[in-house]
Amino acid sequence: MPVLEVWKAKTSIVMKRSMASGYAGVDNPLFSKDNNRMLFGDAKKMLDEVPAGLRK
Repeated sequence: MPVLEVWKAKTSIVMKRSMASGYAGVDNPLFSKDNNRMLFGDAKKMLDEVPAGLRK
């Protein structure tokens, strides 16, 4: 399985329902990177709302 090196990106966006740890209980270091943005909510709903918000 390929690995996406998103920590090297200029900006990354992570969609997550909450800041709770995942199934394994392991913290993701990507969440604390300066170039990361968190978008909280249901991923499908957020993906539908983002373009609508940009059109305004």
